[in-house]
Formats: sequence, C-alpha cells, structure tokens
Amino acid sequence: MITPQMIGWAHSKFGKAPEQTLIELMGAVVPDALTHAGVGSDRVDGIFVGVYNNGFSPQAFEGSLVGMAVPELAHVPSTHLENACATGSAALYAAMDFIAAGRGKIALVVGAEKMTTTPTAKAGDIMLTASYREEEGDIDGGFAGIFGQIAGSYFQRYGDQSTELAMIAAKNHHNGMLNPYAHMHKDFGVAFCNTVSEKNPLVAGPLRRTDCSLISDGAAAIVLAAPEVAAEVERAIAFRAHNQVNDVLALSRRDPTEFAGARGAWVKSLEQAGVALDDLDMVETHDCFTIAELLEYEAMGLAPRGEGGRVIREGVTARDGRLPVNPSGGLKSRGHPLGATGVSQHVMAAMQLAGEAETMQLPDVSLAGVFNMGGAAVANYVSILERVK
Repeated sequence: MITPQMIGWAHSKFGKAPEQTLIELMGAVVPDALTHAGVGSDRVDGIFVGVYNNGFSPQAFEGSLVGMAVPELAHVPSTHLENACATGSAALYAAMDFIAAGRGKIALVVGAEKMTTTPTAKAGDIMLTASYREEEGDIDGGFAGIFGQIAGSYFQRYGDQSTELAMIAAKNHHNGMLNPYAHMHKDFGVAFCNTVSEKNPLVAGPLRRTDCSLISDGAAAIVLAAPEVAAEVERAIAFRAHNQVNDVLALSRRDPTEFAGARGAWVKSLEQAGVALDDLDMVETHDCFTIAELLEYEAMGLAPRGEGGRVIREGVTARDGRLPVNPSGGLKSRGHPLGATGVSQHVMAAMQLAGEAETMQLPDVSLAGVFNMGGAAVANYVSILERVK
C-alpha cells in the first residue's frame, strides 16, 4: 500500500488576521508550503481544502479558492471537505487516500477559517451547527455550553476538577509563549486561571474564559507526496498510522464524559503503528476546552476514567514531563480557526519531528501523536507520525 509522506508545510500566525478573505489567508500559506517542500506548483496533482464556514463567510465553494489565491493552481483538481472541528484532518486524510489510490503523486492540503469578523453571538450559533441542533441547539453559551454541561456531569460523577482544568489552561498558555504562530502570548499562571474574576468570568457551567479556546483566523498547508517523490526532497514525515473513528452525534444517546470514539481511534492507531503510548515523544491534542484535554488523557490511555486530573497534577503532560501534550500551546493558546486546526496540529507535530520547531523544539522527538476531533468527540482522528528523512 502506498503511504504518503509530508514533505513540506506552512503556517500563518493565528489570531485576528489582517487578511480579510479566505483567498488571502490561503494565498499567504500555499506558496510557502510548496517552497518548503521544494516542489513547483506544476507538480501538484490534487488539492484538498478544509474550511468549515457554515456562515463565517458568504463565499462557499471553497475548493475553488486556492486557484484564485494561486493562479498557477487554477486547473488542478480541487475538492472541499468539512467535518466540523476536524475539517482539516478530513482534508488531509482525503489527500492521503488520493495518493494511496494512485491518482496522483503530490497533493496539497489547505485548511483555513476567517472567524473574527463574525459577531460573537453569531459565531457561537454557527459553531452550534456541529452539535445535534434538534436537542442541543438551545443550550446557553453555544458550544461552550455543551462542554460546560460535559464538565458539570464529569464533576458530579468524579468530583470538582476546576483546579486541574486551570492547570491545563496554564500549561498550554505557558507553552504558547514559545510559539510564534500562537494567537495569544500571555502566561496566565494557575492562580489566575483558577479564579473567577471580571477578567476571567464563568462562561458556561464550571468553565471559565481561560477554559475555552479562542475564536481565531488562520491557515495552514501541507504538501503530501508518494514515497518515491519524498525520497527526492529534503525532509519526509511518515504516517506510521492514521485512523478515524466516529461516535453518535446526539449527546443524549451516549455518555458524553466518555470520549469512546476518541479512545477507539487511539487504540486503532497505536495498534496499527505497533507502538504503545509510552513510545510517543509528544502529542498534539484537541483542547477546544480544558475539559476536552482532560477527557482525552483518559481516552488516549494516560489514566483510567475519572482519573484524568492526576495526569496534569503529576506533570506528566508538561514540556518536561513523560509525555508532553500540546507543546505548541494547543487550541487554547495557539487558536482554533476551525478549518485550519487539524492541518495546524499535524504541522506542529511535523515541525518537532523535523527539528524545525525552533523556540518550541523538544529534545529527541522521533514519534508523535496527533488527535483532532469534530464536535464533542464525534469525528475522531488519530495520526502517529515519524521522521523517515
């Protein structure tokens, strides 16, 4: 089976971007990704675009926008994919399938979102489209309200974890200080994150502002290549494993405090890769809210159910811990432009594996995990990455 490899990438600074359109955001990363890969636009066989949109922009048909941003790519087959907050990984996995099927040798993956020009209330309503609106569409606080309910249920069952969530937030903001692409460069500390105040109010349930990821603009791009092409260029990051596992959309039909789909994706990918969790040197995980990262500790196997809090208390996931999690700052600090997030996470891990993470660089990274999810652990993607060149 043909296993595509990442040979180049580019990443914009996340935050309130000066670029006003998706075309401009894409145009800011695509040429740099091709340059980084060392291939010309004439060698790209397919383009896969991840944009959630659903009202963030009046312009749909996003697959066509890369050709508008980079005219040399206007005639290359291009497809748009959407899978909620896992839109970027959906585009990446589709590009991998394209190469694996022998339809092309080089594929370009672009994830982007322009969110900050949308009023906050409308943005919240748009993000609720990633929930089962028939039952969850009227929850106060938008998607934060959904995760607020999940946090409340978890606290009721296992005890108040507010301090542990504050520790996760503080860890990721501390890591984000080292990331030049991060939306927020501010090291809040545990005490601030753990205190409800005018600057850190409750948002939904027990979740405070510091427990919630940021509304961001941004874009990221990856160049994928067949192994024989990757052998010709400077670097190659391989997928030791990649799997998607879904779960039921409606929270009423499952236990929302058990990320069962996420656990399934981790089990499949670790088994496919032939490694244990302890073999990984780092993980980029989907901390849209701090309660999500805590539940993901349990889903990936760092702790039994109900004991995720001890993982952060014991420093396991700190930069100098046994398994650093979100050394980039995660969604919490790096930002969460929905369509770009899955691509961004893979870029952050690839940078570490290639030794190109600069101020973020961890020592001796040879194997990395990436977890990206759509909705409340509905579409779950886990990649195990390694450097082969």
